[in-house]
Amino acid sequence: MSRHCTTYGESMETERRKAHKAMSELLEKILSKDNMNAAYKRVCANKGAGGVDGVTVEELGDYIKENWDSIRNQIRSREYKPQPVRRVEIPKPDGGVRKLGIPTVMDRVIQQGIVQVISPMCEPLFSERSYGFRPNRSCETAIRQLLVYLNEGYEWIVDIDLEKFFDNVPQDKLMSLVHDIINDGDTESLIRKYLKAGVMTTQGYEETKLGTPQGGNLSPLLSNIMLNELDKELEARGLRFTRYADDCVIAVKSESSAKRVMRTVSDWIERKLGLKVNMTKTRITRPMKLKYLGFGFYKDSRTKEWKCRPHQESVKKFKDRLKGLTCRKMPGTVTGKIEKINQVTRGWINYYALGSMKTVMTEIDAHLRTRLRVIIWKQWKVPGKRQWGLQKLGVGKDLARLTAYCGDRYYWVATKTCVVRAISKDVLAKAGLVSCLDYYNERHALKLC
Repeated sequence: MSRHCTTYGESMETERRKAHKAMSELLEKILSKDNMNAAYKRVCANKGAGGVDGVTVEELGDYIKENWDSIRNQIRSREYKPQPVRRVEIPKPDGGVRKLGIPTVMDRVIQQGIVQVISPMCEPLFSERSYGFRPNRSCETAIRQLLVYLNEGYEWIVDIDLEKFFDNVPQDKLMSLVHDIINDGDTESLIRKYLKAGVMTTQGYEETKLGTPQGGNLSPLLSNIMLNELDKELEARGLRFTRYADDCVIAVKSESSAKRVMRTVSDWIERKLGLKVNMTKTRITRPMKLKYLGFGFYKDSRTKEWKCRPHQESVKKFKDRLKGLTCRKMPGTVTGKIEKINQVTRGWINYYALGSMKTVMTEIDAHLRTRLRVIIWKQWKVPGKRQWGLQKLGVGKDLARLTAYCGDRYYWVATKTCVVRAISKDVLAKAGLVSCLDYYNERHALKLC
């Protein structure tokens, strides 16, 4: 009996050692030179502000050379303690704030190293209808899928709003799901430490008993692991949905189905995932009243198909941004302003290029050129320079002199005089200005291929 017990005990110890070896192998893969070098390059490419220790991205290389051996050994022995994240509050359009947690640059590298190894393990488990923070997926693919549902007749939308999702994730539930995927005690311990690292605010240190800091490299992956449970439940019910991070919409065929789905899914989320559903923002709506990932939706009167375009609120934000960049009271050269305008324009159009917006782009183009003409007219300052500038651009001497003495009626001069012809679209293009309409037409055509 004793011999059998001893044998059984030895067998258990052998299995324990094997399991520990396997766990160590995963951690060593994370800490490997190649993986951490790739993580370092990724963090440097993303740039971003420093954390509570004050170390910047530019200083990161020297910091790693001096401290990496010690940090790696601490991680291996489970003695490493991530530093608290730095709280940054970003104003939201509705008047609230989005709380971001900025880790130190060193912790961002470690988190990125974890993500690079774990993501391939998670990807086969994730839903085809999950589009956020995943390879070869984007907001655009989510919008395309939603349009498919709408054009199949699923025109009642359940718009699920999770209340402060990243701040309210139950950490024990999340870590249980992480364990089911990786089954690695060493890596799980490290991930949990990042969840428990706390946050530094203007009032001092605060514990983090709930949530995963929005702003860390790990958070997007952890959010997908958590919400993959919701995806599986919706798939099991045979529902048509798209999810980008915590933005989830479900498409059904009738109002009664929408009411039932909203009630039962909201209840399931709160019971099974321990998350809070914001019932004041969770709603049933029709496509024309929906705003999803910045897009609005309309039915083409000619083709009778549902299509997308930038939501009117998104367009307003874009206009406001351009207005700020073309304020005539702001210092800076015209060339410098044009560079910033081009950067914003390209970024915005690249995001919304799938949508229909020729009319909007035409309008913005014209308004933008007018504001640049105002800036140029103001910078010329005196009549003599204004006359010289107009003549240089091909305006006759007499007309140039007459216009130069029109004074500082900026908008009138920029819209009602020869300044429009002199500082034309072609002239501004030669100065480097990207036409919103031309760039949109180019990018939109590629989306339709």
